Amino acid sequence: MPPDWDATFATGAQILAVLLLSPLLSGILARTKAWTESRRGPPILQPYYDLRKLLRKETLRPSNTSRLFVAAPFVAFAAYMVISVVVPIITPYPLPYASVVDFLGGGLLFAFAGVVTILAALDAGSNYTALGASRSVSFAALTEPTLIVVFFAVAVITGTNNPYVTNNVLSASWSSYLSPPHLLVTAAFFLLLLVETAKLPVESSGLMEFGMLEDGRTYEHSGRLLGLLRWNSWLKQFLLFSVFVNVFAFPWGMLADTGPIATLANIGILLAKLLVLVAILVLLEATLAKVRLFKIRDFLALSFSLAILSFFAFAVLGGA
Repeated sequence: MPPDWDATFATGAQILAVLLLSPLLSGILARTKAWTESRRGPPILQPYYDLRKLLRKETLRPSNTSRLFVAAPFVAFAAYMVISVVVPIITPYPLPYASVVDFLGGGLLFAFAGVVTILAALDAGSNYTALGASRSVSFAALTEPTLIVVFFAVAVITGTNNPYVTNNVLSASWSSYLSPPHLLVTAAFFLLLLVETAKLPVESSGLMEFGMLEDGRTYEHSGRLLGLLRWNSWLKQFLLFSVFVNVFAFPWGMLADTGPIATLANIGILLAKLLVLVAILVLLEATLAKVRLFKIRDFLALSFSLAILSFFAFAVLGGA
């Protein structure tokens, strides 16, 4: 555990990194995808412009909504902020609040934020939001359990449910990293990542009936509430990407020094890892053939099966 001042600085730096870099990651993804399609694409900083515009607009709400409609974006935002200080994002050592939530708790917080957002969509009483919410629920019935099973599986494989300890175990032992159980659970998380962050080559945005998912749930929100919901989406993407690269795929590289210079350097290391992941995701999205919307369940079923299979592999082969 770092000294108090260093721990406070690292905690603040990690929260700011999550808040400020999550829109940047979304902008990089959009611009890179546009390049692969021979388009100029939006500026990398476009999410910041959109967020500033939405936060300055007036907030309107349907007359028949309850307090849940207004509170849901803030509750989900708070859940993502809790996750941001309990998982290894820019430090390989645990921060002061890391003991509050483990892997399983993090998975439940992701699920909680998703459920609250869906309830707010249903509270709007619109056919569009109901369509987006119902389709989100149909996929969440597999995504959230799979996320929890993936986190539980990696905890069983490494012998700990603390993501920081898992990072240290995998980075220090090639035998654990290259073990069949860990490779299976990493593949399961990667498939889940494609679905959770809408990187499958399927129309999952916009107001067309075929793609009434993310935009459908937020159709009745406006102004600051809509801006906060967009920010929540970017936060979720950034946190899932960070957990994947720092715990599952690339657990090496972060500096163990507790000083401010090492903490700031780790932000650059994290960005480098995320850029590698962005390149892989964009390449997959550009090369895979488009699939129908209901095929998303096939990806989720495969992800869940790989996560379960990792348990059997661990029982037969152990962690090595």
